[in-house]
Amino acid sequence: MAEIESFQLDHTVVIAPYVRLIAVEHGPHGGTISNFDIRLTQPNEQEIPTAGVHTLEHILASLLRDRLDGIIDLSPFGCRTGFHFIVWGEPTVAEVVAAFVDALRFVAFEAVEADVPGVSAVQCGNYRDHSLHTAREWAKVVLDRGVSLDPYERVLA
Repeated sequence: MAEIESFQLDHTVVIAPYVRLIAVEHGPHGGTISNFDIRLTQPNEQEIPTAGVHTLEHILASLLRDRLDGIIDLSPFGCRTGFHFIVWGEPTVAEVVAAFVDALRFVAFEAVEADVPGVSAVQCGNYRDHSLHTAREWAKVVLDRGVSLDPYERVLA
């Protein structure tokens, strides 16, 4: 079986919240993609309830596209501690943190139900499992803790 980078990460030594560059891949035709670990909660100690992480996924997928170019995907980790974030090009960790923190501020302090995209039965495969309230509360927790530029020590921008 192929080795998966995230399964090689020692989840007992990282200090969340943080943004970590996982890898930069160069395609055979010259394209470059960057894969980031956006970790919101401390692994094996906290997890975001499913409805909250689902709502964060939907709203952040839109908000981050307003703040950064070249976004390919934002996908929640199955452990519900954060997201994989995949983009064209090579944005810096600091650029991703800035966009992410700005988006979280919107979620925490401004978002209303109408701001959450894709929450109908037509648009979402589990449309009943959303909670803006939970997403908002977790956004506040992450903002209070600060998002580190380094996964192993607290380095705030």
